[in-house]
Amino acid sequence: MEMSNIILGATYRDVITGFVGIAIGYVQYLTGCNQALVQPEADGKDFKESYWLDEQRLERVGGRGVIELDNRTSPGFDKAPSKR
Repeated sequence: MEMSNIILGATYRDVITGFVGIAIGYVQYLTGCNQALVQPEADGKDFKESYWLDEQRLERVGGRGVIELDNRTSPGFDKAPSKR
């Protein structure tokens, strides 16, 4: 199995749509269509929708560093993986 280039907590841009956000999840499929769950920043009043995007569409972008959380007890997952 191939290792991912996606770093959870880092910021990525979809090269097709320009969508930018932080990688908060990653899934690997046997078929090789690996995806990252990308969460954009909230605009101060509303949360924005996160999306599962194919790994090869994503490029890491600068700006903030990698976000790391202290998850001693897992809070669970907030969005189901894509159904591909």
